[in-house]
Amino acid sequence: MTGPLTGLRVLDLSRVLAGPWATQILADFGAEVIKIEKPGEGDDTRGWGPPFITNPDGTKGDAAYFLSTNRGKWSVAIDMATAEGQKLIRDLAATSDIVLENFKVGGLKKYGLDYESLKPLNPRLIYCSLTGFGQNGPYAQRAGYDFMIQGMGGIMSVTGQPDGAAGAEPMKIGVAFADIFTGLYCTIGIQAALYHRERTGEGQYIDVALLDSQVGVLANQALNYLVGGKVPSRLGNAHPNIVPYQTFETKDGYIIMAVATDRQFKEYCAIIGLAPLAEDERFRQNRGRVIHRAELIPLLVPPMKSRSTAEWVEAFESAAIPCGPINSIDQVFANEQVLARGLQIGLTRDDGVQVPGVANPIVFSDTPIEYDKAPPRLGDGTDKVLTEALGLTPEEIARLRTAGVIG
Repeated sequence: MTGPLTGLRVLDLSRVLAGPWATQILADFGAEVIKIEKPGEGDDTRGWGPPFITNPDGTKGDAAYFLSTNRGKWSVAIDMATAEGQKLIRDLAATSDIVLENFKVGGLKKYGLDYESLKPLNPRLIYCSLTGFGQNGPYAQRAGYDFMIQGMGGIMSVTGQPDGAAGAEPMKIGVAFADIFTGLYCTIGIQAALYHRERTGEGQYIDVALLDSQVGVLANQALNYLVGGKVPSRLGNAHPNIVPYQTFETKDGYIIMAVATDRQFKEYCAIIGLAPLAEDERFRQNRGRVIHRAELIPLLVPPMKSRSTAEWVEAFESAAIPCGPINSIDQVFANEQVLARGLQIGLTRDDGVQVPGVANPIVFSDTPIEYDKAPPRLGDGTDKVLTEALGLTPEEIARLRTAGVIG
């Protein structure tokens, strides 16, 4: 392995998306990730399909959802409800650098797998707990799911068509936005804790919540409210602080225009045949265009319908005005830039099944990412990990399997 985190061991006690997203990134960066799963069942997302991959015997395999967030890991099937299973997981934690879990608050204490139980075994341990609402506060005991967090955390209130427009209603993002951002925050926090440990020799506990993360990425919309006192509303594809920064209908579809500077607006107006607009005192500067949005946009709509999306893209790109088409997912993976960057990858599972994937978007110059392990079959690493990490003999492993402790 060549990744920057090569040599680190991660014990992954998470399932579904936010936690596995974080540990997949750590695996991409070279860490050894041991994913603990319930024998015979595994992560819930293994069954969240269709679509499913096809097993060598022709049966349905794991769902695409699971495959999207679990590459690079070893699956170790241990029954956490058994005393021997709990001991195996504690022993793995004692040899790990990082533990990440997404159980409800206090859910692992009864198994002796909470931070306070594991810290004496491994003072250098970095332990990250990922929950819906964090470890304290009136909602701490509630379960949190991406969709509800998008609603509670404000992003749906600024996503969707404005009131009065066709199809107007609060709208969730098309992927699990809160889950993915929370996974990213977990990864960031873990890497910061690793740097702290490098300087002090001490591990620490990290508390990350879906709601906190969702509120944290409200970005300019949050500050628009906190500074201006006005509650942001849904604007469809328009931007609250930049005009024109939205979609326009073209002769054969739609185009995104991101006219962010006054210079760009002047050239944009010239290209669409409305040069005098750029000299209009209402529209000359962006602050005026934002104030007079309702007057300006209707003037831009008719000329934008006069050419195809491709014709407009060619015209605007030649003038360095940011714009682009709205691609479907198949068009994304056929795009020449996406192809040039190698964003679609393919991995081969140990049973010969081919598994597609999407590359990590981070490119290291000296510690490149190696994609050498497909998302695991349930329990594919049980014997390997228990032998190599804990020194168990084949006879001990066989006994644990017979007793139902491992799968």
